[in-house]
Amino acid sequence: MITLTDSAVSHLKGLLSNSDKGDGLRLLVEKGGCAGMQYLMKVDHRSDGDEVIERDGVRLYVDEASRPFLDNSEVDYSDDLSDTGFKIRNPNAERNCGCGSSFEPATGAETTEVPESTSPPTACEDNEAEIAAN
Repeated sequence: MITLTDSAVSHLKGLLSNSDKGDGLRLLVEKGGCAGMQYLMKVDHRSDGDEVIERDGVRLYVDEASRPFLDNSEVDYSDDLSDTGFKIRNPNAERNCGCGSSFEPATGAETTEVPESTSPPTACEDNEAEIAAN
């Protein structure tokens, strides 16, 4: 099961109250990012097969393919001077990207087929491509 911290719930309440794109936050995993798998989040509606995590009126949607990669994770929200945003503490990650947007699944972790990334490169991927080119 995925848990939401008090800070994540508080921030999501504000985010969702101002959105007409959905009634919950979708958290999913796809291939990509500098560590092999990347997290994506978006305001969305529930889809068939989603696991719904609800706390204090806030809903988090996780699709079937992403579940094994996120099992027992915690979603937090940090509002630090140099690092603001949602953070995922994932016990299924062998290592995490420096910016926290991608991870490498732990050896032996249950894996399912997840879609290839259709998202633009992360800041880390852009930096790695620039470093490799020089």
